Amino acid sequence: MITDKRKCGNQAESLARAWLESKGYQTIESNYNRKFGEIDLIMRGPEGEPIVFVEVRFRATQSHGGALESVDRRKQLKLLRTATAWLQHHADSRTQARIDVIGIEPAYSSTNESQLWQGHQMTWIVNAVEQ
Repeated sequence: MITDKRKCGNQAESLARAWLESKGYQTIESNYNRKFGEIDLIMRGPEGEPIVFVEVRFRATQSHGGALESVDRRKQLKLLRTATAWLQHHADSRTQARIDVIGIEPAYSSTNESQLWQGHQMTWIVNAVEQ
């Protein structure tokens, strides 16, 4: 049974995927699961950029804080463990990788045009989780 929260999450991930693909990224995999965590999107960057593990966070309102604030240290550790597991099975020791976070919120009149995508504000934190 798909809950409204799950449906909303899937829509946010689709939105982030389309936005990244419009910037030249290619999807390798989505919703990579291990017992200790999940990676929403795994993307290949354009022109030799590293593999990018993407955590997507959506907030319809900021009543519980913004989308980016929800990636706490515990979540960061889960992302690191899960990304490491993927790399161990799909890459070699020379493969470069990073973990990014994309926060998605409704767009406001003050939203910068470079962050605007299909009525949403896309905030992209490159290398958001460091090892």
